[in-house]
Order: sequence, then structure tokens, then C-alpha cells
Amino acid sequence: METIIMKYALIGCGRIATNHVKAVANNGLEFVAACDIMPKNIEILLNKHNLQEASSIARYKDYKKMIEEHPEIELIAIATPSGSHAEIALYCIDRGINVIIEKPMAMNMTDADEIIRRSRAKGVKVCVCHQNRFNVAVQKTRKALETGRFGKLSHGSIHVRWNRNQDYYTQAPWRGTWKDDGGCLMNQCIHGIDLLCWMMGDQADTVYGVTRRQQHYYLEAEDLGMAVVTFKSGAVATIEGTTNVYPQNLEETLYLFGENGTVKIGGKSTNNLDVWDFADETEADKANKGLEEQTSNVYGNGHTSLYTDVIDAIKNDHEPYVNAIAGRNALEIVLAIYKSMKLGEPTKLPLTEFGSLDMCGLFDMQ
Repeated sequence: METIIMKYALIGCGRIATNHVKAVANNGLEFVAACDIMPKNIEILLNKHNLQEASSIARYKDYKKMIEEHPEIELIAIATPSGSHAEIALYCIDRGINVIIEKPMAMNMTDADEIIRRSRAKGVKVCVCHQNRFNVAVQKTRKALETGRFGKLSHGSIHVRWNRNQDYYTQAPWRGTWKDDGGCLMNQCIHGIDLLCWMMGDQADTVYGVTRRQQHYYLEAEDLGMAVVTFKSGAVATIEGTTNVYPQNLEETLYLFGENGTVKIGGKSTNNLDVWDFADETEADKANKGLEEQTSNVYGNGHTSLYTDVIDAIKNDHEPYVNAIAGRNALEIVLAIYKSMKLGEPTKLPLTEFGSLDMCGLFDMQ
């Protein structure tokens, strides 16, 4: 019996797109079309993967025209500037196309909730690209958590201490704007926030945040954000995200502290197990101490596994491992930090309406 290969398209061919193309190749998808408002971005991307001569990959500037001319597409990845994620995702969903959305899934809660509602109504799969959930260190920690090895969680923290210089922002002027990006919390730290809240049980209760624009004076948004999050379980967590670390990326680390276990996931992208201590230690635990997963960049290796999971979710009709609810939860925490900063008081969750337009003028009060 002939195997039917799933047909795929990519919208947005910028910095992160190469990880998507690798995942497409590793999963044997049929790459039908690529779209970018700057045609040269498509050619640069395809050339990087020796696909520049691939006439089977159609090139488009208009994603709506691409979808109209290729009704056979079953899965689309959206890797455009963040401010356009929701609009493109909803257009795809309305046409019955499954989507992988780069983080953040939207810029406000209204759009995030609409993506969830419409995808359920249409019966299509939505995955938000928090690929670090598939890191080896993260998976081992999650398994320990799910089997109760930590006992009751006391507290945790995420530190994203990275560097982004002016060239990074000049390369793509949408970065650091409220309309299309937000600051280091929304762009760089949201992966870590996703991991932290997922491990802590996703039931956040209040968020108290402080943000600053300390060095990147040419941005609208923050280059430093810090917050304290309380959870309904009674556990507490802290968040630190910044792009001000000199002279290069330092670390993305996640700490979890339970009554029977302590874990520190370290490295530049939560890819190492720096600390692995449990009261019920077994022989197998010794192999986890000092585990390091080699990565070529801070985006890690998770895109391939994320794609594998989404393909399986489509074929076997189950929720993706990182579904739209997961994307909503991470977005909610970031927006709650922004709201807390703007109002100067803790933000109570759930958050329903605060969004990108409300962020404007965030630093005018300082």
C-alpha cells in the first residue's frame, strides 16, 4: 500500500525558519510551498538547505494566494513577525489547515482564545512552537515530576540571560515593537516561561512584575523583565528575562525545588542537567547527573521532535504535545507581567483581555 506523504508549507522565512526546514526534512514531509513578503528571504533559506533548485517548492509573497493555489496543503508553519501570527493562523484554521505557530501564538488573549475556539470548531490541530519541551533534560525532569519524585513543589525559577545587540534589532525592525513583538519576555523568555509554568502545574494565581528598558534605548519594549508568580498549589516562582548580558548569551536555566527533589536544568537553552538530586535515588539517576545535550544554537534540537508529534496528532487525531492551550498559558503570564508593570500592582489570573494596544506607553510612567 502506498504511503501518503503529508504536504507542508512555510510562511515566514527569517531567522528561525531554518529549524523548521530541518524538521521538515527529518520528518519526510513534502515541502510544497514557501512564502515571505521578501522573496529574497525564501531564496536565502532554500539555498542554505540546498533546495534552491527545487522547482517543486512554489514561492509566494502572499500567503492567501499560496493557500488558494495549493488546497492540498495539510500543515502550515507560521514563522512570521509575532504580530501577524494570529491573523494568519485564523485564516489557515478557517480553511481546515493544521498549523504550527511560532511563539507567541498571538499578541493578546482575545486572539489566543479565538484560535482555540475556531480550531476546535473546525477540528484542526494547533501546535505552538515551544520546542524546548522536547529537550532531553526537560523530558527527564517532566517524567520525574509526573511520577511524583519531587513530592510537593515548593518553588522554582527561570533565568533567561541572553545578549541581543543593536544589529539583531536593525536586521528586522519589527523586533522590540509593541505591535509586532514585545520585548525580551515575549520574544526570548517565553520559552522558559512555558517550561516553568508547565512544570509548576499551569495553575498560576497572581503575577507581580517589573520591566525596564535599561540599555536598548531604541526599542519600544523592555530589555529586562522580572516577576514573582504564585500558583494555586501554594508554590511560588520567579522569572528573569533579559537581553542585556555582556558580551554573549550566558544561560537559560530552570530550577525546581520539591520536598524530595531538586533539579537545575542549565546550559544556554535548558539543555543540560546541572543538578539532579532525589531522595529515592536509583542507579539510573547517576547517568542523569551532568547530562549535556549538544545543540548548534539556542533554539535547541526540539523542532524535529515537535514536528514528529504534530504529524502523529494529525494522523491519529489527538492533541499535540504542545497544543494551543500551552501557548495561551505562556502568553498569559507575559501579558500579566506587562499589566502588573503598567498598573503597579499584582495581576490576578485568569487574564481575559489585556493585549498589545494596552502595552503602548508602558515606559512613559518611569
